[in-house]
Amino acid sequence: MAEPSAFDETLLSRVEDAGINASAPPQQLWMDGWLLRFNPGKAKRARCINAVADGRLPLDDKLQRAQKAYRDAGLPLVVRITRFTQPLGLDQRLAGLGFTTLDDTRVMVRAVQAAGNDKGERASSEPPPLATGLRWCSLPAQAYAQAVGALRGAPPEQREAQAQRLSLSPVPYHGLGIQRTIDGTVLACGQFAREGDLVGLYDVYTHPQVRNQGLATMICERLLSVSACEGARHAYLQVEADNSAARSIYTRMGFRDGYAYHYRVPPGG
Repeated sequence: MAEPSAFDETLLSRVEDAGINASAPPQQLWMDGWLLRFNPGKAKRARCINAVADGRLPLDDKLQRAQKAYRDAGLPLVVRITRFTQPLGLDQRLAGLGFTTLDDTRVMVRAVQAAGNDKGERASSEPPPLATGLRWCSLPAQAYAQAVGALRGAPPEQREAQAQRLSLSPVPYHGLGIQRTIDGTVLACGQFAREGDLVGLYDVYTHPQVRNQGLATMICERLLSVSACEGARHAYLQVEADNSAARSIYTRMGFRDGYAYHYRVPPGG
């Protein structure tokens, strides 16, 4: 279980709203206080139920309606559970129906304060130098989806689903990568979605052959610096609780656990 957060509850609520907005796919609908999403990409947050209001329908009725909607979309039913989920006790009620849990995830938060990193350096619009043979590159939505998809080994349909979601997102994304100069291969990448003074870091990924060389840290610091120049003052990211390597990087950068979330799926799901 996540430890109690030291962050202001209002800030965390804003972070949750920003995360929902940043992951909004074009395929979604409201159903009695539930936000149903149907993007067929890899990210569960874009193909799950966010229960953000009590609603009026009985739970069994609402689950039946949601199950049909996801069946018609060719997707499994997945419910996202956070500290902000409504009604209170929904997690326990789903557990009582045999729903099992997936993906214990932490939302980590830190102040940006117009600094590029925790050493007090000012945010800069100029990218830091890279080792010989590497260069920075900007990655628009389509290029980013293809680059991170290639790093992950994602199938074409997932890459196209992500590209569509990024292109149509109500919160614009800014993608950056580190390329190998000789052939243009993207070795590491990351992107941010800024909403006002909140910025979310997403899809930070490094090629397995070049991990533990500081590229992920450089990507994150660069994203924070650019977003700070645009007005960001608090940053957040989402990382699975058992991803100790990534959590270690983010902790060294000053991120701390804000809150946790997980998913529930029906029996046999």
